[in-house]
Amino acid sequence: MSEKYELDERAQILLRQLIKSYTRDAQPVGSKSLAEKSGLHVSSATIRNIMAKLEDMGLVDSPHTSAGRIPTEAGYRFFIDSLLEVDNLDREARQTISDSFSTEMTSSDLIHSASDILSRITHLTGIVSLTHHNPTEIRHIEFMKLSDRRVLVILVINQDEVHNKVIHVERDYTDLELHQAAQTLGRYLLGRSFEDARLRLQEELSDLRNSVNDIMPRVLDAMHEVCQDSASDELVTSGESNLLEYAELSDINKLRDLFNVFNEKTDLLRLLDGCTSADGVEIFIGRESGYSVLSDCSVVGAPYQINGEIVGVLGVVGPTRIAYEKVIPVVDITAKLLTSALNTQK
Repeated sequence: MSEKYELDERAQILLRQLIKSYTRDAQPVGSKSLAEKSGLHVSSATIRNIMAKLEDMGLVDSPHTSAGRIPTEAGYRFFIDSLLEVDNLDREARQTISDSFSTEMTSSDLIHSASDILSRITHLTGIVSLTHHNPTEIRHIEFMKLSDRRVLVILVINQDEVHNKVIHVERDYTDLELHQAAQTLGRYLLGRSFEDARLRLQEELSDLRNSVNDIMPRVLDAMHEVCQDSASDELVTSGESNLLEYAELSDINKLRDLFNVFNEKTDLLRLLDGCTSADGVEIFIGRESGYSVLSDCSVVGAPYQINGEIVGVLGVVGPTRIAYEKVIPVVDITAKLLTSALNTQK
């Protein structure tokens, strides 16, 4: 997108300085300020002429209330594609991110930790999607008797996901009956995907004891619900309240619509899915996302992997004036460290 703009060195310096100043202060930047901070030994008139040309190109804009200028989406895109110098992540920040992951954590804990650390370091909203699951494998099943003809079904699926579901049964079961039923079902279920296990159970239903026949339909319903939830796309978010700090997002209607996006998740999941083929960090600025509710926001994302397969994307959501040179390395290293942690779990 940026190759259509041909900017000489002075114009590039001024655009870079304007974006740096606007990122910090959220105020339109005037020619006098640019003359003082850019290091260019030229007159204010020359700077005004250059800024006028940048405005004609659509890289900057002049708000009606100010003589200063602000960057446009096209200006940010040119800056990111052609002018951005990404900061090296300092050792302390890198260590902080690394310390937030542990091989003792479950996969779910690691994903939540990634979202949280992204939010805390960038002061934006951290987001992590989990978009591609392997088939759900059943690792353990156990029944626990409750009152009023209710039974707690305890399921462990995949590597370490524990799910509890309460089912209602037609009669009272003894602890021994429930233990035997779990053992019998386990022979059909454990180590298999849910779909494979269900097909085998249906084929051999007549061979099972009556006690298992009685409880099995409700167990299968509970397992289907668990496995369906596990196989669906997930989105974990942290630090939504950080966006309250940015004046351009403080309009109550904008915030309500933005928070609805976080709650409903579908649009963000679709957007993040576009990062799964990215080689490193992908950035959507304003309307590039394709969603009007994100027109004042940028999304910076990077994919992470398990066993060489991309299984999701993590990143941040913030205003378009975020400090890209600082945010990009945080997202990049977090994706790499999350990948490492997921692949070295005990």
